Formats: sequence, structure tokens, C-alpha cells
Amino acid sequence: MQNSVGNWLVKHAYYDSDRLALIHHDKRFTYKELNERVNQLANACVSMGVRKGDRVNVLLFNTNEMIESMFACSKIGAIFVPINYRLSVEEVYYIVNDSTGDLFIYDSRMRSLVDELRKKKSSIREYIHVGNDPHQADFLYEETLSNSSKEEPGYDVELDEINMMMYTSGTTGRPKGAMLTNGNMLWNAINAVQYLPFHHTDVTISVAPLFHIGGMNSSATPLLYKGGTVILEDVFNPERILQIIQDEKVSNMFLVPAMWQALTEVENFNDYDISSLRFCSCGGAPCPIPVIEIFQSRGIEFLEGFGLTETSAFVSLLDSKNAIRKHGSVGKTAIHVDVRIVDENDQDVLIGEVGELLVKGPNVMKGYWNKPEETREALKDGWFYTGDLAKFDEEYFIYIVDRKKDMIITGGENVYPIEIEQHLYQHPNIREVAVIGYADKKWGESIKVVASLKDPSKAINLEELHDYLDGKVARFKLPKQFEIVEELPRNATGKILKTVLRGLG
Repeated sequence: MQNSVGNWLVKHAYYDSDRLALIHHDKRFTYKELNERVNQLANACVSMGVRKGDRVNVLLFNTNEMIESMFACSKIGAIFVPINYRLSVEEVYYIVNDSTGDLFIYDSRMRSLVDELRKKKSSIREYIHVGNDPHQADFLYEETLSNSSKEEPGYDVELDEINMMMYTSGTTGRPKGAMLTNGNMLWNAINAVQYLPFHHTDVTISVAPLFHIGGMNSSATPLLYKGGTVILEDVFNPERILQIIQDEKVSNMFLVPAMWQALTEVENFNDYDISSLRFCSCGGAPCPIPVIEIFQSRGIEFLEGFGLTETSAFVSLLDSKNAIRKHGSVGKTAIHVDVRIVDENDQDVLIGEVGELLVKGPNVMKGYWNKPEETREALKDGWFYTGDLAKFDEEYFIYIVDRKKDMIITGGENVYPIEIEQHLYQHPNIREVAVIGYADKKWGESIKVVASLKDPSKAINLEELHDYLDGKVARFKLPKQFEIVEELPRNATGKILKTVLRGLG
């Protein structure tokens, strides 16, 4: 087990057992207590028949159970599969089926969705329920732990074995499971602590969802690798976050731009004591300059990072001194990451020219689960083809200028238009449709639908469109704008010209 992510806890419990590891509401766990709880869960999973390589699906919020589940899987060589709790039943069911999950751990707040899931045929053998009001067939989380041994499971888990599988949307509209190894997680943590000024005495708040690579690997796991304290918040409430910063002397925090902006817009923002903050980190989209300036004016460093699920997150970082001067850039690469920007013939482009961004390093995923063709397309000669169009400036700062795959990032959530388009093409009165993103000060981007109708006399409004999509896609994928046109612009080959639509929008 010496090579697994779970060994981080073993070491910290050995060297500084009483150091505070996790805080979730009124619960506080030292590294010794956290390691013992992780062992109990790991041993319970083994007793339930979970073996090396089996997938453990989890539908959890930012709670200690989420972190415990990830580390427990690592200790026994199982594969941790966190699922976005914002997804619909059908979307969750797809991930369960695709991953052929063996065990399902879920929060009581997701009981109604899981009850619907039970009605469908799947590979899930057992359910573990966190919280109150369990199904009669469920194992109870705390009871399960209390009946299990605190001893180390004693499995040998190597760095190249898969630790976590995060699902990321694909151009086909169906998400793909990015297989991240223990080594990927380790090298991401090493990259993070090399460039982000983490101390073992640091305290961070993890409120960005842990089912996302940004929430899990931007500050939570790197700080646990370093031996600091992670405060878990499962609901983003700006006033509460500011109060926690003040009360717990939080020293750093990762948020997406919309969250940072929301903090600064709290009416009595200046009344909170946030002097304990040493640095803020941001990702998902460029953060508005006025927000950066607010924190920098208080002597707080503001850093912006760029990464992807497939790269275990960390690819590059824009440091605080260049945050304004190079605004819009994603900075320079981490020490153990290499990048190239290439043309259609895989030749490096010149400074200032746009091409596809490629990433190489020990943080790059092993591949996509059960998708050999997509893996071959994405990974060539050790390079990961991101699908992002980028350029270098004369100082080799990286700028992401577009996304080849038309991905929309709204509030830190990745949305692929084709998924929504496929549903809308089944609407009885939609003839053709295109989904595009548009700039939104609050969310970075929001979603717009442009469509032509089969029968223009039967108009559709935005509310009716929401009703049609309800239950088919997650709520964050619902459009905020809807425009009806006579026909969509197309090129000579019939492809819809989304660049024209964006210009019209």
C-alpha cells in the first residue's frame, strides 16, 4: 500500500497524529481519526465483496464521507467514481452502467433519485446510506464503520493502478470515465505544492464540488498531501464562507470566478476579517479584474490555474504578480508538465499563432474507461490532445482562445452543446437547433438555444423549453436564452456556423 494515495494519511497519522485534517460542520477529525475511519470503510468494502479494480460509485456532497470514500478505495485498490449530484436519474444511471459499479454510497439528500435508480437494472450489489431515512436494504454508513476494523487493510497498491474515475463530457454527448491513477494524483499534488504556497499549517475551505477535478484536486487533496486542514462545505453560501474564513483563520481557498465575485458582492463584505487569507486560487474561466484587485488590495495573492479532468487538473498557473498584466492568460506550465501548441499536422506553431494545446506529464490520465478508440484519439505518443485552441505570447504565457469541441463552461460546469441539441432535435416542433455559449458576468458563460421551427405558428418560449428538457439534462444545462430564427446559417457542406450565431448573439 506504500504507493497509494491512502498512504498520505498513514504517514501524517504517524508523524503528527493530533493535527486537524478535516472539518465538516460540527465534526472535526485529526489525521489519526481520519486514517482510522478510512481503514474502517476500506475493510467494510472488502467484507462486502469489493475487490481490487472494482468500481465504487458515490453520490455525495462535500462531506467527510466523500473524502473518506476516495482514500478508502485507494487503500484497497478499488476505483472511486464520484458522480455529479446535479445530474438527472438517467444521467446517473448511464454512469453507473458504464462504470459497472459494484457498491453505491449516497447521501440521504439524494434518496429520491436513488430510489428511482433502484428500479433500473444495474450491476450495483449493495448501497451504503449516509444520513437519516435509509432504504430498508441499505447499510448505514456510521454503523458500517463502527462494525469494521481500524487496522490497515494491508493491500499492495502501485502508482500505475487506477485510483479514481471522473466522468467528463464528450463530443458525442455521453460522458467518458477518465481513469486517474495513484501516480496521477500524487504528481498533481506535487505540482500544486511546488507552485501554490501551501504550508502544513494551512487551512482551506473546499466548497467547489468534489465530484469535479477542480474541487477535488486544486486544493483539497494537495493540502491533505501536505498535511494541512480542509474545511468541507457542501453548500455555497457567501456569507457563511466569509464567516468561516474569519472564525477558522482560513489561509487559502479555491473557487470558480462566479463564487469569488459573489463573496465580494456580500453587502457587508468589508466587515469580515479575512486577513488570515494568504492566497486565493481560481479556475474554470478568467476571473474579472475588479475581483482580483479587491483581494490584491488587501495584500492577498490571487492566482489563476488551468487544468482538465484528464490531466488530474493542474497544467498551468498564472501567478499573482501577472494576474492583471497577463489577464486572460492561464499562465505557465507546472514543473512536471510539458505543453505544445500544434497545427493540424502536429507541427509546433509560431509564437502568437493558434493551434491545439497538447499536454504531457505524469499527471496525465491512463485513458478513458472502456473506450479504446477515444483513448487512442486523445493520447498519442504520450501527449494528451486537449481539444483546446491556444497560443503562446512572446513571454510564453499560454492563452486559451477557443475550444475545438464547442464546450461551454458555465459556473465552472462543463457543458457540451451536442448533448442538449440531441434532446431538442426530438422536440416535435423543432426543425433544426444549435446550442452556443455567450458571455455572462456572473457565470462566465451561459447557454443559448437558437432554433428554427417546423410550424412557426406554434411558437415555443423559454419556459416551455425548460419544461421539455426537465429531467433529461441537469438543471445547470438549461438555457438562459432562446431565439427562434427562420433558418440557421450553414456552410457549403451543410454544417451549422456557430461562429456566425455567436456573432449575432
